[in-house]
This record gives sequence, C-alpha cells and structure tokens, in this order.
Amino acid sequence: MPKVSVLIITYNQQNFIRQAIDSALAQQTTFPIEILVGDDFSKDGTREIIQEYERQHPGLVRGILHPRNMGKNGGINFLETLKQAKGEYYALMDGDDYFTDPLKIQKQADLLDAHPDYSMVFHNALITYEDGSPSHVLNGPDTKPFFTIEDLIGEDEIWFMATSSTMYRNSIKEYPAWFSESVSGDIPRLILKAKMGKIGYIPDLMSVYRKNSNGTSYSDKYDDAVFLQNRIDMYSNINRELDYRYDGLLKKNIARYYRMMLRSKQFRDSYFAKVRLALRYYTLAKPNWVDLKSVIYDYLTPPVLQRAYGTVAIGLHRILNN
Repeated sequence: MPKVSVLIITYNQQNFIRQAIDSALAQQTTFPIEILVGDDFSKDGTREIIQEYERQHPGLVRGILHPRNMGKNGGINFLETLKQAKGEYYALMDGDDYFTDPLKIQKQADLLDAHPDYSMVFHNALITYEDGSPSHVLNGPDTKPFFTIEDLIGEDEIWFMATSSTMYRNSIKEYPAWFSESVSGDIPRLILKAKMGKIGYIPDLMSVYRKNSNGTSYSDKYDDAVFLQNRIDMYSNINRELDYRYDGLLKKNIARYYRMMLRSKQFRDSYFAKVRLALRYYTLAKPNWVDLKSVIYDYLTPPVLQRAYGTVAIGLHRILNN
C-alpha cells in the first residue's frame, strides 16, 4: 500500500507532462508511492504519453483517463483522480509543473508524520514565466513555520502556496458540493484543509510553478463577468462554510469582484447593469467617500460629463493658482 499518492492533473500539456512525471519518478523515499496522472481528455498527445509511462512503469504510474473533458478548469479531474488515491497523504502537481528535489516527498511526509496536528504542508517554489519575465522565488526568508485559517482570509485574494509545493492528508472523504463548482481548486481546497488543522511550511526550494498559456492560471479572466461571478460564488460559499466567522473580511473580498465586474466585457457598455453592480459593491464594501466617488466617476458618469468635469476642473485649478 503506498504511503503517498502523487497526483498530476493535466490537460493538453504534451510539452511538459514528461518532465512532471519524470520528476515524480525521481523521488527517493523509504516508503512506497504511486503516481496517478489525471488527464482531462487531452487532444494533443498528452494521453498517449501517459499511456507510454504506464507501460514502462506498471503498478507505479497509472493514468486516470477521462472519457470527456470534465470541466471546471480541472477541478472535477482533480476530484475524480483523488478518488483513486490509496495513499495516507497525497502530493499535488499540475501537468506543466515539476519537482526539483528528489527528497521532496520524503521531507513532507516526515513533517506530517511528526505533526499530527498539521492537515497539510507546503514548501518554497520557483516561479518561471513563458513570456521571458524573470523567474523568482515565491516565499521570502521570513515565511512562518506554520499557518492557520486566519492567514488565508482577507479583503484581497491571498495566495502564497504553489500547487506543486503542497502535500495533504488524504482525510476528506467527500468534498462539499460547492467545491466542484469553483474554477479555482486551490483556494477552496486550502480553506477546507485549514479547517482541519495547521498548515506546515518547509523553506526548501523543491518545485517549479510554471506560468504559461497552457496552465490553469491563464484561465483567470478578470474582465469576464462569468469568471468574476464564479469567484463571488466561491467566496460566498467559503463564508458559509466558515459559519460567517470572517463575514466582514469576506464581504469586502466579494465586493472587489463586483467592482471588477463594472469593467467586464459583458457590462462595460450597460449603464443600468453597472448601477446595480455599483450598489452591490457599495452595500458589501462600505467604501469611504473617496473610493465611492471614484466608482461613480469612472464607471457611472457618461463620457461627455467626464469631459465637462475635466474642463471645469482645469478652469478652477487655473483660477485658484493665479
């Protein structure tokens, strides 16, 4: 029986999937592991590569090959792959990322063994960019040795754990229904695990998080009302999941997405829809006058009035400074 299941979640990543699987195969452990590769009905050759590795490593590498694309930005692929995991712990990785330390799995399992009050553990990671932007380390030297749920809740979206850096206790037998509706699997998964215990941290740099056009983060479209509504629903469900203990913070977080929706492609030219969105933003965020005035001017004031306002403001400025 494997102690750790390595879950690789992939879709159309033929250029990266070999490196991901090879980095899992390179792990050196004192216990057995299994490598489950969940493929979301790739059409670019990824599935054939997975089957090649299955033949080369029978019993160690297993493809979870779905008969259709499961949707939700890989979230259902993750859930269906996790159902097949036999390990006490599972390490997660997207198909375009890879491990860089052959002792990663051993170190993380050892930490979870030593801390039964930890629900999961993560480590430092290197972020690289397809467009040539400079690579950088995700976490600084002052990162705490463990985190609690309070560290994950804020007015803004909080993210400091690369998917490829995480290992979890395989302790959630059934995820809540709302989880599968979110297109961001990491955030709700981390919240659910943090409810169950502390999140440990290892400062060692042990994986790469690759930002490229085939990655899941590139499906985050902050000018798309459908994506923004999904985020609103996700944080509303998290608020309910946490029994509204962080209601004030989460309402301000949700309000941010209503404000973004004002400039979404679906609503930017719809005045009355924007008025409704602005009222929703105001109700949740309770902004100060400066912020509210900015929303009114930027999103609700017709361009002709904005130009008139600018002309008057320039005239007043000249008069006051003469």
